[in-house]
This record gives sequence, structure tokens and C-alpha cells, in this order.
Amino acid sequence: MSSKDAPPPLPEPLGVSVADSHTHLDMQSGTVEEALTKAASVGVTTVVQVGCDVNGSRWAAETAAAYDAVHAAVALHPNEAPRIVLGDPDGWSRQGAREPGGDAALDEALAEIDALAALPHVRGVGETGLDHFRTGPEGMAAQERSFRAHIEIAKRHGKALVIHDREAHDDVLRVLREEGAPERTVFHCYSGDAEMAKVCAEAGYFMSFAGNVTFKNAQPLRDALAVAPPELVLVETDAPFLTPAPYRGRPNAPYLIPVTLRAMAEVKGMDVDALATAVAANTARAFDY
Repeated sequence: MSSKDAPPPLPEPLGVSVADSHTHLDMQSGTVEEALTKAASVGVTTVVQVGCDVNGSRWAAETAAAYDAVHAAVALHPNEAPRIVLGDPDGWSRQGAREPGGDAALDEALAEIDALAALPHVRGVGETGLDHFRTGPEGMAAQERSFRAHIEIAKRHGKALVIHDREAHDDVLRVLREEGAPERTVFHCYSGDAEMAKVCAEAGYFMSFAGNVTFKNAQPLRDALAVAPPELVLVETDAPFLTPAPYRGRPNAPYLIPVTLRAMAEVKGMDVDALATAVAANTARAFDY
């Protein structure tokens, strides 16, 4: 195994336990038990397992039912919706190229997400939202229709809304205004600037920061974190993606949350334990567990 593929070492344990508010255990190596044990050994005692398509959302719900330390969020990823409608081979799903299914196929998939969202161990509807980076103009209508449907599902079931926003800030905020955001809304892997953070704070939206807040070129993210109110800040891995520096490019996993949290505390000028205490309370409040 090359150093690039090797898991980073265990960080120093946190003094106050926290949650990883967004992870994809089904995309990581090893078993769920191994991931949870490793995470708990450094003070990461809860994870939110996030689905990106119907199969992944079913898996998230089943895993949350089986493990007390796991909560689920279920959804069609923004890149999955146009894939279902248009048969886009470059979409999110790993099921291979698919024939166009049209709006009826999207409705069928959304009905499955709706049914999963009713389950008690499913605490969130997401990741949903808009992605202007990977979806072209021909897929925007399907993506927005899916996003609006997920907002309605989250509100009807009283679950948190988990948002994927990639190069789509203005449109995401517009749709939330038009539909009316759920009581608890989380911007996963927050990617906006400081001005947008103020808008989110005013609306009471949670902002979840991932390992990319540690990247050299991420000063706008750090500026956003600096102004985000401590009572609205979460931490996540988005594992296996976005591994924090100095391990960027290597496999990410929930046990690396302490690396990101310590970097966040430095940006906010806060004691690590104080930030961990706030983040733990915020995550429990956001996902109502």
C-alpha cells in the first residue's frame, strides 16, 4: 500500500465527544463496526450516514436501525435526479448508464425516499440541493424539481434538510425562500463565503464544515467559519472525500474529525473543548436525537 492509499494515523482523542454530521460509510473500506470503533476511540461517538440514491438511502436506514451510534439521512443526490430523468451516464449513481426514465421514474424514486424518511431512525432528508458544477442546463429542471420535493418531504416528516450546494448558492437560497425551509436546515460541506454565512445565520441554517476548511486555498471558507455563530456550526468528514490537511488525498473516515475540529477552533479563536461542546449540542439539535 502506497502512502497515498494508507489511512492517516489516529489523531489525539478529543476531550469532549462530537458527531460526524455527514459521512458515507458505504463508500469506505472496512466494516461499519471497525469505522465506529476507530471513531469512538478518538471521541467521535455518533455519525450521520447519508444516502445519495435509493439503494444508498435504504442502506443508510438499515444501518441506522442496526447501530445506536448511527443516524440516517435519505435522499436522491442532486446529480442523481437528472440521471434518473435523462439517463445521464455521468450522474452520481454507481449503477452504470441508464435509459432515460422521465418524470415518472423520478416520482417513483422520490416516493421511496418519502417512505424511508418516515422511519424513526432516519433523522434527515438529504443530501439534496443543487449542483451547477456537474449538471448542465439540460438537467437543471429535474434537479430543482427533486430539491423542492425533498424540502416538502422533510417538512412533512419533521426531519432535518441536508443540503448539497455546489456552485449554486443563489439558486439554493432562492428555492429555500420560495418553498419555505424546514425548521432544521443543514448546509453540508458549507461552501459559501462570509457574506453567505451571514445570510444563513440570519435564517437559522446550520453550517457544517468539512476537511476542506484546512486546505491552503480555502481562505474564503475560513472567513465564513469565522463569522458563523458557534451555535450554528457543525463538523463533518464527507468521508471518504475531503480528507483534512496534512492528509489531503488519502482516505477520509470519521476518526479524522478531531483534525478538522482543532483547525476550526483555531479559526474561531475558541478552546477546542468549548467548540466540541457546542458542535455536539448543535448536531443533536439539528438531527433531533
